[in-house]
Amino acid sequence: MRIGLAAYQCKNGDLSFNMYQIERAMKCAAGKADVLCFGEAFLQGFDSLCWNYKEDAAIAVEQSSAVMKQLQRWTSEYGLSLICGYIEKEQDRLYSSCIVLSEGEILHNYRRISRGWKEYTRTDAHYCEGEAAEVFSLHGKQMTIALCGDLWEYPQRLRTASLLIWPVYLNFTIEQWEQELDAYAAQAALAADDAVLINPIDLDPVSHGGAFCFHQGQVVSGIPFDQEDILFIEL
Repeated sequence: MRIGLAAYQCKNGDLSFNMYQIERAMKCAAGKADVLCFGEAFLQGFDSLCWNYKEDAAIAVEQSSAVMKQLQRWTSEYGLSLICGYIEKEQDRLYSSCIVLSEGEILHNYRRISRGWKEYTRTDAHYCEGEAAEVFSLHGKQMTIALCGDLWEYPQRLRTASLLIWPVYLNFTIEQWEQELDAYAAQAALAADDAVLINPIDLDPVSHGGAFCFHQGQVVSGIPFDQEDILFIEL
């Protein structure tokens, strides 16, 4: 199976631009990968929420929404499965989630289990976490998803023999990345032998992007920071 990790720019609160970026990356990856992955909350931007429920609910996206239907159509049009972080709305609840779309259908949906995606001193019961990670199969490969802080807070709950997909949002400086990257590889190894990390580029606040493949706690491959690119991996 061929995986593409898309470190592309997203803009907070700009759904149209972020959808454009997703399709742009899918066009680039079509024929080169079987599945394309984006970072945490890429669809709306990680810092798109203001912690006022009424306003945030208008930004969040339901699985049955027109936006999701469009993403589903693109997976059929470009022959490419999609794994993408987004702010999800279900009834009156909001989550930081990650959707898996393939062949025009929703295959899997993961909800972050750690609370670090939100300003939890300011939020109420509308802002929720998921309960568990589940293994799913995509193109004959077993996979598990963890979102950003999940692996730091609950590595044992996420322990898996499958490939670990780790979408994150990290606005480290380049100097911090140089210090932290090996630690992220080692942390991933607490949950899985093989893991991939995807971080979006963001200009406000600055996130330098980057995508990496880890094996048994070591960095195997990656792409440069501050450069829109797709890391292609064959597993």
